[in-house]
Amino acid sequence: MIAVNLLAACVLDGILGDPRWMPHPVRMMGVVISWFEGLGRKMFVTQMGQRVIGVVIAFVIPCGSFLLGWWVLSLAVAVHPWFGDLLWVLLAYTTLAAKDLANHAWEVYRYLQSGSLTEARRAVSFIVGRDTDQLSESEVARATIETVAESTSDGVIAPLLYLVLGGPPLALAYKAINTLDSMIGHHDPPYQDIGWASAKLDDVANWIPARLSAVLLVVSSSFRLKTSGHAWWIYRRDCSKHASPNSGHPEAAMAGALQIQLGGPNAYDGILVDRLRLGDPTNLPDPAHIPLALELMWISFGLATLLGVSVTILWNSL
Repeated sequence: MIAVNLLAACVLDGILGDPRWMPHPVRMMGVVISWFEGLGRKMFVTQMGQRVIGVVIAFVIPCGSFLLGWWVLSLAVAVHPWFGDLLWVLLAYTTLAAKDLANHAWEVYRYLQSGSLTEARRAVSFIVGRDTDQLSESEVARATIETVAESTSDGVIAPLLYLVLGGPPLALAYKAINTLDSMIGHHDPPYQDIGWASAKLDDVANWIPARLSAVLLVVSSSFRLKTSGHAWWIYRRDCSKHASPNSGHPEAAMAGALQIQLGGPNAYDGILVDRLRLGDPTNLPDPAHIPLALELMWISFGLATLLGVSVTILWNSL
């Protein structure tokens, strides 16, 4: 039944995405993380104290998410096995974010297509951390494509991998790690100490998913764009050029698949950061590349789903 549950969760995410009216574990994690952060900053004001409470937060939130998920599933199974399966599917579905990612990227694309650059800048500001109010059309497209590439890993492939390895409890623990990194895992003040452990834990949790995502994007490009050879070459050449030990892998694969160049200057709170370039400067990113990037994400999701279901069936047959 686990293979069927996994497939059902992936289909649900592909159809429904993340309805804002529905209670979502990640939003609840965000509330808990904010509370822990505020308490930690009040109790520990020194640099060492901030590091210590940061380690505690990075341990407690993921472990608590795992244990809560396991406990809720155990209660559901005790009520009835079918109820347990239903809750398994619903919890698993909430850890996946393919449809939600696609919705955000399509919104940016639609504004660019209609010539509303101001609205496109506003839309992309919801999915990137950089300053967006002065971005050109090409820079908005680049920001969107980079987000699709990175989120293919941490929003789609990574939770799917952890669902296969440990079901919803492990996938919820991963989402807690990812949410911690998004909220406090920054290298700049005031997070460099309290968020240090969360950032490192996220690097570890995403090490395999990032590389798996890159390979899946390369394979996906052979179905849609026939650029897998170039994608593989660019991926192997440029994957280590990113400041993150993981983000460069799916981004380099995406750049090679689309035959564009990603990376370059980004502004964060008015401070310009010039990232190394990924891919050849053959073409600048433009709005037409956004739907292609999403197609590669969906194909990668489909391939990963088939692979995950197959592995689960094989494992349960042993």
